[in-house]
Amino acid sequence: MTPDRFFSLLLALQSRPETTVAALADETGVSARTVIRDLNWLRDAGFPVLMRRGKYGGVFMLPGGTLDAARLTPREREHLTLTGLDEEQRRRLGVEPVTGRALRKVVGARPSEDVLPIGDLVVSDNRPWFGREPEGVTPAELIGDLRRGVRLRVEYRRPGEPATRRTVDPYGLLAKGGRWYLVADQSGEPRLFNLQRIAAWEPLRAARRLRTGARLAAVAAELTSGWEAEGEVTVRLLIKDYQVPRAERILGSRLSIAGPGGEGRTAAVLRCRELEDVRQLLPFADTVTVLDPPEARRRVKELARQILDHYPPAD
Repeated sequence: MTPDRFFSLLLALQSRPETTVAALADETGVSARTVIRDLNWLRDAGFPVLMRRGKYGGVFMLPGGTLDAARLTPREREHLTLTGLDEEQRRRLGVEPVTGRALRKVVGARPSEDVLPIGDLVVSDNRPWFGREPEGVTPAELIGDLRRGVRLRVEYRRPGEPATRRTVDPYGLLAKGGRWYLVADQSGEPRLFNLQRIAAWEPLRAARRLRTGARLAAVAAELTSGWEAEGEVTVRLLIKDYQVPRAERILGSRLSIAGPGGEGRTAAVLRCRELEDVRQLLPFADTVTVLDPPEARRRVKELARQILDHYPPAD
């Protein structure tokens, strides 16, 4: 949601007792689906927006949803549209103070005495478990050059490979799973660059050249959807029942439970991007059995044999 649409929606809701999604869509120049998404965002942000379907439905702003925008600076207005980031991520991006001031100014109404503040009920922490402070480039260091809308030349290191220099056309930054990524086109193709692997960068004098109609959110969604896609290797498993919750926690959406497997085991399917991903099954030892494909079974045996050879029997 852009800052202008944010304020247009709130002012429209405050200036009339009720309205409709269609009317708000006409007023803001976007689709009804976009308006519904924006209204849900406002509701999640703490504004008392009510949507009702049906003959007597409509969109309402309940009492207590006043907007105090008179003191907002232009920079504070744009920071209201940064959604989904917790305090630590905002600190890494370098916008925590500005965002905090903006939110304090906007949510200026007194909370109802019989309603607990939502800030006392919800805490967000997007850091990975057991994660440490990320190394490499911070988003705050990079954001200034991104806002200039220019091409970047980045020095990027992949594990086990020498650093390479790449010229990219950046869309912006993505925060996902406790990490930050640069979303950019390289030679006209969308790419994700982990900020931890960017050793250096320099802005170029040329303006960025983005694909026609491409936007940051859509490009990021397209790229990350491949992380949870079926992948190139589908591995069928049997998991001992008591290990299923642990497997779901560790393997996440890549693991699909198929049903009972008999003898206290559960049938499941693991989607791997490549065969080597079966390494992730080693912590489960004999509580997970790989059924097929045969090459996955062979690879698990090879890995287990390597571990045995690394720890020879004691004399």
